[in-house]
Amino acid sequence: VQLQASGGGLVQAGGSRRLSCSASGQFFIHYTVAWFRQAPGKEREFVAAISSGGAINTADSVKGRFTISRHNAENTVSLQMSMLKPEDTAVYYCAATGCGVSRPVRSPTFYNYWGQGTQVTVSS
Repeated sequence: VQLQASGGGLVQAGGSRRLSCSASGQFFIHYTVAWFRQAPGKEREFVAAISSGGAINTADSVKGRFTISRHNAENTVSLQMSMLKPEDTAVYYCAATGCGVSRPVRSPTFYNYWGQGTQVTVSS
């Protein structure tokens, strides 16, 4: 499966942004999809993930501000980000795996398909 992340850009603190992860392939509905982010000089960080069955796992740092959802008819997964903070500035990546899980995994090593990343910059 090939993934493409889009929707990044410059946004003011307190604002909102919606990222999309588009996937090729007819079996996307069976995949667990996650969002990760990486800020300069920092390790890649888990943000949120959604399983094929709709189970969601969200990092504490974004809980209540970010919402992940999937739109199987369009082969996309979205990340709606609100109340953005300067510390949310990072390159955001979407990732996917065909391994079925009851609860999405947070480790990046679990995901074997990755998109190219989209930059989100939050100005103070």
